[in-house]
Amino acid sequence: MYRNHPERIRALVQEDRVHRDLYLSAELFALEQEHFFANTWQFIGHASQVPAAGDYVAQDIAGRPLVMVRQADGGIRVLANRCAHKGTPLVSDACGNTGKFFRCPYHAWTYRLDGTPLAIPIKAGYEGTRLAQCESGQGMSALCHVAVHRDFVFVRLADEGPAFADYFGEVLGAIDNMVDRSPQGRLSVAGGVLRNVIQCNWKMYLENINDTVHPLSTHESATHAAQALWAGHGADEPKPMAMEQILPFGAGYDFFDQMGARVLAHGHSVLGTRFSIHSSYAQVPAYEAALRAAHGEQRASEVLQRSPQNAVLFPSLAVKGSPQAIRVIRPLGPDRTLVEAWAFRAEGAPELLLERSMAYNRLVFSPMSVVAHDDVHLFERIQQGLHAPGNEWVSLHRGHRAGEFDGASAQDTNGTNELLMRNQYRAWAQFMTLRMEAGT
Repeated sequence: MYRNHPERIRALVQEDRVHRDLYLSAELFALEQEHFFANTWQFIGHASQVPAAGDYVAQDIAGRPLVMVRQADGGIRVLANRCAHKGTPLVSDACGNTGKFFRCPYHAWTYRLDGTPLAIPIKAGYEGTRLAQCESGQGMSALCHVAVHRDFVFVRLADEGPAFADYFGEVLGAIDNMVDRSPQGRLSVAGGVLRNVIQCNWKMYLENINDTVHPLSTHESATHAAQALWAGHGADEPKPMAMEQILPFGAGYDFFDQMGARVLAHGHSVLGTRFSIHSSYAQVPAYEAALRAAHGEQRASEVLQRSPQNAVLFPSLAVKGSPQAIRVIRPLGPDRTLVEAWAFRAEGAPELLLERSMAYNRLVFSPMSVVAHDDVHLFERIQQGLHAPGNEWVSLHRGHRAGEFDGASAQDTNGTNELLMRNQYRAWAQFMTLRMEAGT
């Protein structure tokens, strides 16, 4: 129905609504694996996860098993996690250290850390064959398009496509803002990773990251419970960390509308350009002084005064500068999505900042949190409900104006405008059909 028909795919994304097939179609998901995720830049991991030579992180992206590995010279390479002989995965753990080389557990073919062939048992048996001239003799396939920005590692699977800096542009400032919260200008993954498999399409979760209208109704029970517990305390009274983080979810529509947002080319966005639910965290004077000493008054002020609610590096990464936390969206199927929530230690900063990051992830993103279970319940019910006969379209009308954002330059808007979601879907249609148009 959709293969080799880019015009049909583009027709699923209209100016102010999208067709339910974007969430339901197994055929579209297969085409996403083949085209969309290959044409866009995907977050694979953080350099702090592989500090020593031979350290690796294994990750599947768009159905391709990959391994990010630290080289002996300190660089990072991303290789196909499969032996060139029979296709056996060379590492089976999610992370670890492979030593000075990769060794296949099946026939003991070995490869250097850069993926080039090292040794083959009974090598004489291959003399006079075509092994050296074919793909199997070239070693582990290495991705040519790997970019590292402030230790955040991204890959592009397709041979052709936008360059890293051109693709992300201004939104990379969200990573800079988070990294510069460290007086040393360096983050490291800490506190483990929370993983949640949700029975819904990945786009449903991603658009919710930019949805500021749902907290008042979806998370009503959690915020009412917090408000009841905090009743009787003064507005300026220091709050326990959990209260500091949960109470802003109950802010009114005006708060969320006035926080502001910014849409960028290629589906990227920043929500909370003026302020956000993270803006009222208690100050830490000694830390702020250390930040000014490290970065200078102007840069430190820019970092401290800017706490966006979410910055989306479309399509796989959502960043929170304060607390230092990210979510990674890993699509598993048309109706299955893995969401990873990571916390970071800002090197040289007080442990309080890491405590905030881990507490926020547990409070809001853990599968057992008082917030996430509300969202997950609704996502999974929506996924089921969209199968029902009747209206085949999902509304994105809020704030729509004909001729809005042209996708070429940044545009500021109010915080409740669904323009941020419309921007994501327009980028989806663009990159979904990019290689189809090229005939590849």
